[in-house]
Amino acid sequence: MPTTSTALTDVLVRVRGTVQGVGFRPFVHRVALQHGLRGWVRNDLHGVLLRAVGDPGAVEALLHALRHEAPPAAHVSGVERADPTDADPPAGAHFTISESELTFGAAHTATPADLALCGDCRRELLDPDNRRAGYPFINCTQCGPRYSIIEQLPYDRPRTTMRAFRMCPACDREYRNPRDRRYHAEPNACPVCGPQLRLTDVAGQLLGDASTAIDDAVAALQAGFIGAVKGVGGFHLVCDATNETAVAELRRRKHREEKPLAVMFADLAAVRAHAEVSDSAAALLHSPAAPIVLVPRRSDSTLAGSIAPGNPWLGVLLPYAPVHVLLLRALGRPIVATSANLSEEPICTDDAEARDRLAGIAEFFLTHNRPIARPVDDSVVRETPAGGTILLRRARGYAPAPLALPGAIPQVTLCVGGHMKNTVALASGDQVIVSPHIGDLGNAASQAVFERTVTMLADLHGTRPALVVHDKHPDYASTHFAGRSGLPTLGVQHHLAHLLACLLEHGLPADNVLGIVWDGTGYGEDGTIWGGEFILLKKRRATRFARLRPFRLPGGEAAVRDPRRVALGLAHEMGNFAAVAARLGLKSADQLLLEQMLERRLNSPLCSSGGRLFDAVGALLGLCHRNTFEGQVPLHVEAAAARATVGNDTLPFAVVPCTDGSAMFEVDWAPAIHQLLLEERNADERAAEFHRGLAGAMLEVAIQSGVSTVALTGGCFQNALLHDLAGTALRQAGFTVLAHHRLSPNDNSIAPGQALAALWGLTTVERPS
Repeated sequence: MPTTSTALTDVLVRVRGTVQGVGFRPFVHRVALQHGLRGWVRNDLHGVLLRAVGDPGAVEALLHALRHEAPPAAHVSGVERADPTDADPPAGAHFTISESELTFGAAHTATPADLALCGDCRRELLDPDNRRAGYPFINCTQCGPRYSIIEQLPYDRPRTTMRAFRMCPACDREYRNPRDRRYHAEPNACPVCGPQLRLTDVAGQLLGDASTAIDDAVAALQAGFIGAVKGVGGFHLVCDATNETAVAELRRRKHREEKPLAVMFADLAAVRAHAEVSDSAAALLHSPAAPIVLVPRRSDSTLAGSIAPGNPWLGVLLPYAPVHVLLLRALGRPIVATSANLSEEPICTDDAEARDRLAGIAEFFLTHNRPIARPVDDSVVRETPAGGTILLRRARGYAPAPLALPGAIPQVTLCVGGHMKNTVALASGDQVIVSPHIGDLGNAASQAVFERTVTMLADLHGTRPALVVHDKHPDYASTHFAGRSGLPTLGVQHHLAHLLACLLEHGLPADNVLGIVWDGTGYGEDGTIWGGEFILLKKRRATRFARLRPFRLPGGEAAVRDPRRVALGLAHEMGNFAAVAARLGLKSADQLLLEQMLERRLNSPLCSSGGRLFDAVGALLGLCHRNTFEGQVPLHVEAAAARATVGNDTLPFAVVPCTDGSAMFEVDWAPAIHQLLLEERNADERAAEFHRGLAGAMLEVAIQSGVSTVALTGGCFQNALLHDLAGTALRQAGFTVLAHHRLSPNDNSIAPGQALAALWGLTTVERPS
């Protein structure tokens, strides 16, 4: 009886996205073997390329798995099928993992983010019978360093800082065994062949080798000393989080007056002894990104009070590197784990640099000999009362994952972001790659890291930019860099970049969208300080539809630090300067000076800033009289509002026509401030009324705009309560609300917004016609 045979399928498949350094090739290999396919898979400059030959059903099963069953840390953005050509390597008799294609040119694949220690490796780390027991560099295809050790793409061991560590026979067997979870795990190592821990003093003298370093560091922490611990993307400064004397001394040495310090706990049970942790917050803490998560502090917490003075939230994180696990288990109590730097400087990554910059702060250094190629700080996330999440700092675990552009940008474009919370971005083809958080560019050390990041980002992806996009503020360090680059430049208005970053996340066009863009400071098209903006997008044109009523800041930057000055700026506009000055307790000499400055408009720039309005309200309510770190007073206003338990009253904000032609409408804060001053009420209730009043004004402007989609962005939307109140009010009125999820609402997102501005040629916010 004749037999029939089914023709084999021979297919070439391109997989794009975050598919290198996440166990993707071993995953493809396992699926291919499971379905009896032959062929190969390899990394290249565009992602992962594979050839598969076999039964048509088996090939379809592989394609389905590529799209829907990828490893947890992978993100597949595209799977493209093509017919092989004679130029492609033959399929061979089996399915194999081939060496990466080493060609020169631009890399269009995503750089993998660093991944927190996985459950399997943690169990082996703590198993006394395992050959890696207590080894502080244990990892596999699902965890360990990635971005922080990559020197060049495609991602393979010879192009990482692990190239100096030759695998021993045991590790090499794991690396080559398709059934082992360390199959092609590029940082694979063990105590025999891998990096080693050591403890040194400030001079670099050895205090303890790999066998004693952890125990010696624990003894120093128990004695109240402050140390520096080298982790994945840099050093932490650490001390016993229950020792008030040690924490206060760390603050003094670090020049960090009141800004909260992060605390690392051994496990979730330890966190819950000091903070209220929801299930969703617990999931974030246990995620591969393992960020710092802001959670409410328990009233019975025994942590040092100076960890977060006057702050109801704690920034907590779990051990994400094996060295953290070992240190916390041996110590038996939580540690402060804050970036190893002086206030506002970049994180330290190199041993010699750390000893130099941290001299006078750290008394011991728990370090290792695995070089850090790229600095990366801890990410920070908070939850909202309604159960959403806000990414406050996009760094380790989240960056540098790319975002898709809605079209191909015509030339490689470098976007240098803003001045505060800086990131940089490289746009090429149909994607934009955003660096991890760099920080504020107000000092030489930060500017040096900024410039190195620009160079490293271009080098990593094998390309050179042809255009530099920058903020329109003429005095930003990033703007100066763009001017020195020798390349063509393009300026983008600050708040427009915020709005476009939100559209980029959601993949929406610049049409029929109202952007509510509220922050502390941004250079306006008219040369004044903007920050309470309602930008209307229609047919790729941006118009300043509404604004917050402007007011003056006596002393400029001094008013940012002293919110009483902001309150006096409002009072001057309202004509009751003397009464407000008396309420704030200003000395007569200071009162006279500030009043003269406002009258004569001397060093008193005009602003329409939502962030500064929060400052003024905080001062008037007696909640806080100085900003020792960015956003401190607004944080106190939010915390007070969150404490309010009753009432639905609002402070009144009037939405009125704008008379000077700079916008269609103006949100007038004067009725709200007048009522706040007129009636003595509980500060918490007043703060809640202020938040509800702002949300109501935002809704009224949205209704006036005539569009159905509203984007919420800018640093003021780091405020979880405002985020929820505005979003809820808008949704209940039938609006589609866009908020950030993969990016931060703050200036971390200026750079990707600039990339979309360059693609669309949309750089200016126009006056209404």
